[in-house]
Amino acid sequence: MADLSERKKKILASVIELYTKTGEPVGSKGLIAATGMNCSSATVRNEMNELVSMGYLEQPHTSAGRIPTQTGYRYYVDNLMVNRQIDELTKRIIDSGLSSSVGDPEKLIEKSGQILAEITKCACISTGPSGDINLIRRIELVPVGHHTAMMVLLTSNGILKSRLCRLDSEMSVEVLEKFYNIVQNFFIDKPAADIDTASVQTVAASVDVDYFTMLPLMAAVSELAVSTKDSKPVLGGSSNILNTVDYSGYGAALLDFLSRKEPVSEIIKSAKGSLDIKIGTENEFKQLEKSSVIVSKYAVNGNRNNTGAVSVVGPVRMDYENIIPSVRYMSSVLGTLITQALEE
Repeated sequence: MADLSERKKKILASVIELYTKTGEPVGSKGLIAATGMNCSSATVRNEMNELVSMGYLEQPHTSAGRIPTQTGYRYYVDNLMVNRQIDELTKRIIDSGLSSSVGDPEKLIEKSGQILAEITKCACISTGPSGDINLIRRIELVPVGHHTAMMVLLTSNGILKSRLCRLDSEMSVEVLEKFYNIVQNFFIDKPAADIDTASVQTVAASVDVDYFTMLPLMAAVSELAVSTKDSKPVLGGSSNILNTVDYSGYGAALLDFLSRKEPVSEIIKSAKGSLDIKIGTENEFKQLEKSSVIVSKYAVNGNRNNTGAVSVVGPVRMDYENIIPSVRYMSSVLGTLITQALEE
């Protein structure tokens, strides 16, 4: 990639920033008026023509101004964009928005996408931590009646599942004690993938308790453990896709693509480093060739083998300078809050 003079850098950055705001091609006179550059319109026009020949700008029509190419956006993100910190207002919006879901990892993941979609006006995809082995960290049984209780299961990935259980016999202190002994001895810190109907039936039959009393509770443990395997990326901001001018005639197809678990999971998995930005055709899926994807990964307990992510999907003409700090901060806060929830 050719090095650019300082004037060309300023012109390229200004064209991108103006085009991001207006969506209209930028001409030399309009650029001078907006930036106050101390040079003639002819000089700016010549520089813009050179940027066209170098592949950073393009002219959609003969009489029109210039717009950035994907190459121009890449150069801008890598070399020209101001590396901003998140502003205080956006920071407060994120902090207060997540506060209602503190202690519940799944709700935090869902809420993070909703908040980020509102801030960025893009679609957002959030995922929970995806360690190689998903362990059961906690199983709680909360009586809500003489014969009923709410069972809650929490995994090392921050997945929280619950369901109502009913016993034919009374939900006595003795039953609860026996249940917790079984849970502690057979399920805590064991892989959720190893727990199924056959395994819990074997456990119930092997311990010195009433088999038929424990069986409904064991079946509930199995059902909750199996349900943790179906965790999928959470999509927020669907309406942003449909309402974005840049996606006119294309938004419904893109939304259908983003609703599929397998390709979206692959987008997150293929992201490089803690922050990954792919612009247009840099994305591996053809459905994203008109989009940019920003992925920021977070770790749980500082473990880089147990990471989740928050990501933004929007048009190539997005406000990178302000969106990137928001994605970074959301990722950082989400990692901290999920770590705290799993430690409590």
